[in-house]
Amino acid sequence: MSSTAAPFRRTLLALTIAFAGQVGLAHAEPYQLPAGPLAATLNQIASQAGVTLSIDPALTEGKRSAPVQGDLQAVDALNHALRGTGLQLQSNGAGVYSLVPAAESAVALPDVTVTASEQAAETAWGPTRGYLASRTATGTKTDTPLLETPRSISVATREQMQDRKVQNLDDAVRYMPGVIASSYGSDSRADWMKIRGFEPIQLLDGLPLPKGSYTMPKLETWNLERVAVLRGPASSVYGQTPPGGLVDAVSRRPQAESSHEVQVQVGNYQHKQISFDSTGKIDDDGRFLYRFSGVGRDSGTVIEHMDDQRFNLAPSLTWNIDDNTRLTFLGQFNRDDTGGTSQFLPLQGTKLGTPAGKIDYNKNLGDPDWEFYDKTFYALGYAFEHRINDIWQFNQNLRYSKLELDNQIITAGGWATAVADDGTVARGANVYDENISHFAMDNNFQADFHTGALTHTLLLGVDYLRVNTDYRWLYGSAPSSNIINPIYGQDFSGVAYTAFQDYNQKRRNTGLYLQDQIALDAWRLTLGGRWDRLDTDSVFYNANDAKDSRRDSQFSGNAALSYVFDSGFTPYVSYAESFQAEAGGNGGAAFKPSTGKQYELGIKYQPPGSDMLLTAAVYDLKRQNIVTTNIAGASEPVSEVEVRGLELEATGSLTENLSLTASYTYTNSKMTKVGDPRDKNRALPLTPEHQASIWADYDWNQGMLAGFGVGFGARFVGSTDNIAVGNLGFVRDASDGHSSAYTVYDAAVRYDLGQLDASLRGASVSLNATNLFDKEYLATCDGFYCYAGDPRRVTASIDYKW
Repeated sequence: MSSTAAPFRRTLLALTIAFAGQVGLAHAEPYQLPAGPLAATLNQIASQAGVTLSIDPALTEGKRSAPVQGDLQAVDALNHALRGTGLQLQSNGAGVYSLVPAAESAVALPDVTVTASEQAAETAWGPTRGYLASRTATGTKTDTPLLETPRSISVATREQMQDRKVQNLDDAVRYMPGVIASSYGSDSRADWMKIRGFEPIQLLDGLPLPKGSYTMPKLETWNLERVAVLRGPASSVYGQTPPGGLVDAVSRRPQAESSHEVQVQVGNYQHKQISFDSTGKIDDDGRFLYRFSGVGRDSGTVIEHMDDQRFNLAPSLTWNIDDNTRLTFLGQFNRDDTGGTSQFLPLQGTKLGTPAGKIDYNKNLGDPDWEFYDKTFYALGYAFEHRINDIWQFNQNLRYSKLELDNQIITAGGWATAVADDGTVARGANVYDENISHFAMDNNFQADFHTGALTHTLLLGVDYLRVNTDYRWLYGSAPSSNIINPIYGQDFSGVAYTAFQDYNQKRRNTGLYLQDQIALDAWRLTLGGRWDRLDTDSVFYNANDAKDSRRDSQFSGNAALSYVFDSGFTPYVSYAESFQAEAGGNGGAAFKPSTGKQYELGIKYQPPGSDMLLTAAVYDLKRQNIVTTNIAGASEPVSEVEVRGLELEATGSLTENLSLTASYTYTNSKMTKVGDPRDKNRALPLTPEHQASIWADYDWNQGMLAGFGVGFGARFVGSTDNIAVGNLGFVRDASDGHSSAYTVYDAAVRYDLGQLDASLRGASVSLNATNLFDKEYLATCDGFYCYAGDPRRVTASIDYKW
């Protein structure tokens, strides 16, 4: 290539990653990279290690890297990859490197020494450093830089979750744009959230998790490496997903470097919890690695006489079969004994006044002698990876899981005159039995290759999902109580129940998918398509044992185009589709699957050399044939809804000491095609027009305050219009459907005890508070029920790592 043409063909890839703790070039990291396209391998090493590398595509075109194995420093790893290519690194000073033919290198590289690894190099499934994840597999199933993924994705890293001492997925995602966390207020049973107006599906390690009407796994966040939220449809890759998006959690997996941690917590509401995590090598060669995590909790809740107990174990084992093959077994067991802290409070005494007075949100309007929520979740699966040759690799993920729920809960109120003037409240008795068997398997081949000037990451896969659900919901009129002076220990033996839902439903889904991520210089084009066949067999015992069988097939596509500027800007445009089976049915027939589509325009910006990512996105999505719950508790379809919005986010580290995550959301939602004309153009339930949040965290590493860290956050949620859809003869205007806006604040302070004495190294103490000023608010009201928001929670923790 001539010297005059070189500037026009050179692409400068700004790959400096300023990781928390100032990880430098002298730090070694473990690498297990097979031979592959040279440019892709070099970019991956440079991005993960924090090196700025300038690559001339003409030099790397058609060349393959050598394998990179072992604990290596950044420069040493790059040199390993360059073996046999006729190229080598040239230092341009200040940690900046470029590629040149071996004969042209005139500047000596710094001496390097292989040392013990201090932290694992980042991959889409591994540990991260700081608040910003640089890579993700969410939305593509391939290890892709987050900056170059043409979708709206937010990631809560391990460090974020640790700083805020999150207790559940709602806590983990509540600072992300487009997300309503704890959408039904305080509820110890499950994580209820909305993304772009719709309830998301949850994935663990790339596979869907089981979910029922009133049961879900409620993942233990202590066992998670990261939690990613993808906003928008993703059926072209994952199959059955809603158009709003999904939550993709990644387990903490076995690591070669030994690490152990114990955390003890105490807090208000009699909260007591102990958590542990241990990982390392089983044998000296590191062929077998283990990880064992767990949580034990014995706690009260915000509701009087209601407990929250959990027993959790998460064992995992990695077998490094050879240099190209790895098998990781992943297990999970949860046992929960709690209650319905959301309570389904009546409008009277919460949103509406009563002569008897206002309901104390901490009062238990149920009956502790009759109510319970006992849930068991267990799962066992594996992740298998095999590098076939320099181009192809095969991946298989598999998991079997089981959810078992026994639940009795009282709903206070439920109709317009539920509360009398003297405070007597009419109540409902609900009995839920729900059991779900869930099997998921995903197989794919990934190929990394060139066709001329184009670089491809091709994904070809087939997956299978089998879900068997037994669900029964019995409802009857419970003995009345009083909103001011609740009555406990009543006799429920005479309650006459009606089976609102009672069915067995078996769903089998097979999907074939194809995706190609194409790179041409700075252009990135993603094309994907998937065909699904869904078989649903149902028996409705509450409809004279009516049987229904249906077969649905669906094609879902996606396309995205982006351009990666050297300045750090990446604008993109994308189109994506979704489809999702709706559980249950109406009138003895299963519901038709819902479908959706979305157009999105966005831009991402990461200043070169920074650890800060700024994103903005606007979108327009529609969903057809969704199912909602009306004010009588029955399920019914809505023809079409539309959501348009704007989302802004900033995440990462502004300085070595200051990290933050901030977001703003504007959402315009409306039901465009509904059965009742009075509902036309109403906003979607639980979907505010405006949201904003910010969390900032500062660490001192020198001076008088060395070892101290503080964090402070604020969350604003706008008002919502949430009256339930449907007209079954009930008074629709008992509530105006309006829930007021609210703002709450969170805070944290911590101290590294190792600053006091070297013998305390690894120990730290922290104090965390959510809703710091104990603001009392209603998270939402729907139909004739209201749900109180989370009150102040204060948690003190002692951590010890070694």
